[in-house]
Amino acid sequence: MRKLFFFLFFLASFLQLSFAQQRTVKIKLIHTTDIHGNYFPYDFVGERPFVGSLARVSAFVNKQRESYHYNVLLFDNGDILQGQPSSYYYNYIDTTSVHLCAAMMNEMGYDVGNMGNHDVETGINVFTRWAKECNFPILCANGVVTATGKLYFKPYEVFVRDGVKIAVLGMITSAIPCWLSDNIYQGLQFDDMEATARKWIPIIKEKEKPDIIVGLFHSGIDAMTMANKYREDASMEVAERVPGFDVVMVGHDHQQYCKWIKNIAGKSVLIINPGKNGVKVSNVDITVVKDGDKLVSKKIVGQLSSTAETEVDSKLVNDFNTQYNTLRRFVSTKLGTMAQTISIHSAFFGPNAFIDAIHFVQLDMTKADVSFAAPFSFNSEIKKGDFLLGDLFSLYEYENKLDVMTLTGLEIKNYLEMSYSNWFNQMKTRTDHLFLLDIDKKGVQFKNFLFNFDSAAGIIYTVDVTKPRGQKIQILKMTDGTPFSLDKTYRVVLNSYRGNGGGELLTKGAGIPQDQLKSRIIYCSDYELRYYLAQYIKKNGTSFFHPLNEWKLIPEDWTTAAAQRDAALIFNASDEDR
Repeated sequence: MRKLFFFLFFLASFLQLSFAQQRTVKIKLIHTTDIHGNYFPYDFVGERPFVGSLARVSAFVNKQRESYHYNVLLFDNGDILQGQPSSYYYNYIDTTSVHLCAAMMNEMGYDVGNMGNHDVETGINVFTRWAKECNFPILCANGVVTATGKLYFKPYEVFVRDGVKIAVLGMITSAIPCWLSDNIYQGLQFDDMEATARKWIPIIKEKEKPDIIVGLFHSGIDAMTMANKYREDASMEVAERVPGFDVVMVGHDHQQYCKWIKNIAGKSVLIINPGKNGVKVSNVDITVVKDGDKLVSKKIVGQLSSTAETEVDSKLVNDFNTQYNTLRRFVSTKLGTMAQTISIHSAFFGPNAFIDAIHFVQLDMTKADVSFAAPFSFNSEIKKGDFLLGDLFSLYEYENKLDVMTLTGLEIKNYLEMSYSNWFNQMKTRTDHLFLLDIDKKGVQFKNFLFNFDSAAGIIYTVDVTKPRGQKIQILKMTDGTPFSLDKTYRVVLNSYRGNGGGELLTKGAGIPQDQLKSRIIYCSDYELRYYLAQYIKKNGTSFFHPLNEWKLIPEDWTTAAAQRDAALIFNASDEDR
C-alpha cells in the first residue's frame, strides 16, 4: 500500500507539473484590405460622411486591444494608395510631407502591410516612398527585381506573442503585366503565387518553426489564366495546393467571405476577405495551447466584423485635422461651371454625357480616329453649378494614362463585340432582360465588371441585342461621314490599363496576342487622363459634357422598354452594396 501510495503521489505530482507547464495563449488577427484611399470617415468625391475608413477601423482595433493588449496583430492587404483624393494628393501633389497613409497607419499601429496592384499602379517612386515611411514591413514575396533576382520587399514577417510564433507570407497577384505598363514598376516582375508559396513555405517551416502560418494575399479566389500565362485570383488554389497555411487573408476582388476549405493534406484552412473600404474587417481569434515549446493544439475562429456603426477614432482624426482641411480645400478648387446635373445611369443603355465627355477629350488631345472608354461606377453624378476638382474623381476614378494604338477595323469591331456581349443579354423576346444580370437573394447586379463595358466614339454604329456575340455590332461609318473599313488601320485612343491588356478586350476580343500589344502603342501620355480633363475644363469650360449620340441599341421598340425595366432593378441598390 505504501508503494502504491508513493506511486500515485509521484504520478499526481508529475501530471500536475505537466499541466502547469501547459499554457493557453489567445491572439487576435485583424485584417483590412482594399481601403482605396478611404482614410477619413468622409467621401471627398461625394462630399459626404462615409461608413468605412481607417478612422473607424482604428476605433474597432482600439476596442480589441483593451482585451487582447499586445496580442492583437493588425494587417493590411494592399490597394490602399489609390481611390480617393486623399491618396492622390499625397501621391502626386504633396510629395515632401510624410505620406498621409503611412502616417495614419503608423499611428494606428499596423504590424505589417502587403502590396496591391493599385499600389503598384501609383508608380515605383510613390509606393517606395510610402513603404519607407511606414514603421512596419511591407511584404511581397513574389515581387522580384528582374536584373538581380532579389526581392524588392520582404517575403514574410514573424511575430512572437507570449511564446507563440506567427509567420505571415505576403503575395500579390501575378497578373499585373496584363494591366500595367512595365515602365510603371521599372524592372520588377511578379512571379506565380503558387510557385512562390511552394518555395517559401518550406523555408518558413524549417527556419522559423512557427505555430501559425498566415497567407496575406492580394488576389481573389475565382482563379483564371490571363494572357495564357498569368494565374489571376489564385488565393484559394494556393491555400488548397500548398499545405502549411492556417489562415489565408484575401484581398483584390472586393468580395466578402469567411469560409473553411481542405488543403491536399486534409487540413482545414480559413479563407477570409472583409471586402473594400474598411466597412468590414477580418476578425480572427486564435487560441493556442503550448507545452513548453511544443504545440499542443490550436483553434481558429474567423468572422467578418462591421465598422459601419463603430464610433470614429476621434484622436486619430484630430491628429490629422490639418491634412483633412488641406484635402477639403484641394477638392473644392473650382474648375468651371455645369449648366445641368449629369448622371452615369444612362451610360449603361446608350450615349451619355459622362462617358462621351471622356471620349471627346481623349479624341481632342490625341487626334486619334476612334476612342474607347467605360464607366467606373453605378451612381456617379456631377451636379449643376460649380464644377470642382473633386468632381474629376467622380468622372474618372483611376490614375490611368492614355495610349494610342493601331487597330484594324476588324479588330475594332471584335473588341466591341466582346464588350457588348459581356454587357448585354441576347434578347429573344420583348420581355427578356436587356442586361446580363446576376439575380439572387442579395439583389440584382451586373454579371460582369462594368469597368469593362467599353463604348466607342469616332464611329457610328448599332448594337443589335437580339444577335449572338460576333454579330451584334454593325459599324456604319466614321463620324465625319467617311466609310469605315474592316481592312483599314486606325489610330485608337484608350486608357493605359486597357492598352496593356486589362479586361482582355484587346486580347480575347480583338484577338491581339498579349506580347504584341506593346508594339501596337504609338503614343503614351505623360500624365493621367484626369490631369488632361482638368486642363481642358479650365481652358474651354464644360460645354462638351453632352451625349455624342454615335451608337444605339436596336431593335429600339424592344430595348427602350427593357432598359426602363432593368434600370429600375439595377439602380435600386447602392454602389456600396456592389
